[in-house]
Amino acid sequence: QVQLVESGGGLVQPGGSLMLSCAASRSIFSINAMGWYRQSPEKQRELVAIISTDGTTNYADSVKGRFTISRDHAKNMMYLQMNSLKPEDTAVYYCNRDPPLFQWGRGTQVTVSS
Repeated sequence: QVQLVESGGGLVQPGGSLMLSCAASRSIFSINAMGWYRQSPEKQRELVAIISTDGTTNYADSVKGRFTISRDHAKNMMYLQMNSLKPEDTAVYYCNRDPPLFQWGRGTQVTVSS
């Protein structure tokens, strides 16, 4: 059973930056396309960034140009660099396979507010 642990969230002002981290309990990033998802009380969980096994990345239109997904195979880690944050980015952020396969972690709360 793969365990995923997200971290790095917090309270940030509009225009600020955060880097989220996703730690996996074993090596999965080289054999699975992975994604960052987010969920807010007003919306269903949405996929915002994907990194394929060959390193190709794709982003939801709402975050394109502001977020960057990356991974470190050796450390079993995945990251989401978030810049120019907006209040509408406020959500709990999760990592999982694309499409989801592993048990969801607890997520990390990102709050963008002045």
